[in-house]
Amino acid sequence: MGTVAKIISVAPVGFEGHLVEVESDITKGLPGLQIVGMGDKAISEAKERVKSAIANSLLDWPAKRITINLAPAELPKDGTHYDLPIALAILASSGQLRPEDIQDAVFAGELALDGRVRPISGAVTIAEAARKAKISTVYLPEGNVGQALLVKGISVVGIKDIKSLYLHLKKEARIEPALRSGHLEQKTNQDGPALDDIYGQEQAKRALTIAAAGHHNILFTGPPGAGKTMLAKALLGLLPALTADELLDVTKLHSLAGLLIDDIAPARPFRAPHHTASQIALIGGGIKAKPGEVSLSHHGVLFLDEIPEYQRSALEALRQPLEDKYVSITRANGRAVYPADFMLVATMNPCPCGYYGDPSHECTCTSTQLLSYQKHLSGPLLDRIDMIVPVSRVSSDKLLENKTLCDTQQSTARSAITKSKDKQFDRYGSSLKNNSSLTNQEIKRYLHITTDVEQILNAAAERLNLSARGYFKVIKVARTIADLDDATDITVQHIGEALQYRHTS
Repeated sequence: MGTVAKIISVAPVGFEGHLVEVESDITKGLPGLQIVGMGDKAISEAKERVKSAIANSLLDWPAKRITINLAPAELPKDGTHYDLPIALAILASSGQLRPEDIQDAVFAGELALDGRVRPISGAVTIAEAARKAKISTVYLPEGNVGQALLVKGISVVGIKDIKSLYLHLKKEARIEPALRSGHLEQKTNQDGPALDDIYGQEQAKRALTIAAAGHHNILFTGPPGAGKTMLAKALLGLLPALTADELLDVTKLHSLAGLLIDDIAPARPFRAPHHTASQIALIGGGIKAKPGEVSLSHHGVLFLDEIPEYQRSALEALRQPLEDKYVSITRANGRAVYPADFMLVATMNPCPCGYYGDPSHECTCTSTQLLSYQKHLSGPLLDRIDMIVPVSRVSSDKLLENKTLCDTQQSTARSAITKSKDKQFDRYGSSLKNNSSLTNQEIKRYLHITTDVEQILNAAAERLNLSARGYFKVIKVARTIADLDDATDITVQHIGEALQYRHTS
């Protein structure tokens, strides 16, 4: 008879991970494996995978009664990454491994029937939980090593199969920890159009540059064919590459969602859900409270094309993450919190037919249809959008003119955006802080507003009936414009340009 053996693993709960003790006890009785401790269907099926993997690795399967407990029992657990710690716990309790062989380490991995260890989701979360618990070594599938190495301060050992791990723990054949590369180069996204690919629309391109420099939410409104979608897709090419901390967060979120299993995030995310997407798809949720599109857009762009076509309830649910930069999902079995610091880029037509106010096309919409369409976006939601930019169609003669291909506009804009980001870093002392994320108190602390600028701003606020939120958003946009102009203080001209982007009629 063996003793009770304990293996440490991790249960991802939302954006965080909680340590789980996988306990194994072998007693006399009818042969069988019982798993307790609030596990889901995948965990209950682990008994067959574990038994086959141990047997096919030429290790001994105890022909006794085996009880596995996942503690704490009140914490819901799901996923296949408990396969490996369950197998090791059985080997330890049956005397094939010593307790000291499996101490001071975290184990996670899915087992194939032949004993191979398959990649899992949530590897970054598991590695972070180990670091916070001051556990120095993490054993993960080889395919997850690259993700786990993003977490500094821990040793990551990649596992190919359970047999090689067994020999390693027995100190008969060592597996060397994975080595970190000196620098992980991140690239900007070049898949979308560049500014030079867009004919005309100089004001819209200027607005896009401002939005990219200050991380401002932006809405393009105009008739079909004006280039709204193309402008929105050009945004990602203007944003700088992910920093190390941003790369960790993005990879972690996409791994938890099962979108990145054995790789890291290639670039800033650009999520463009279809207008039929539900509220749960946008915000997150479901039985296991998975991250939604707003979290998968973290440190990137959420693009909503023809935003009035989305469900009203789904759009209203965006108000909280746009304001707080995170999403809290509460279910009967627990609460999950995910970050949601994204740029919202949206487009819309002026009316259902798309030609209201177009001098070259007659609008066929009734006044009732027009009013219903425009009211689909509530005032509180529009108030959370920093910049509203009207876009008109480019005339045919400009489309057919012989334009020399170059990247002057794109390179100039990217250079200005980079300098603006550097100014914000020097001002706020953090790469995660930007002009759009300033609180009202931080605006008073960091941004100097002269008396003449304040007078003009107050007069405009009265005339435009700006809310308090809209008032401060004008200041934030003006600060970004000043940064692009390499100006120390916000001037009247900066405020004037910022006010142009509060057009809501």
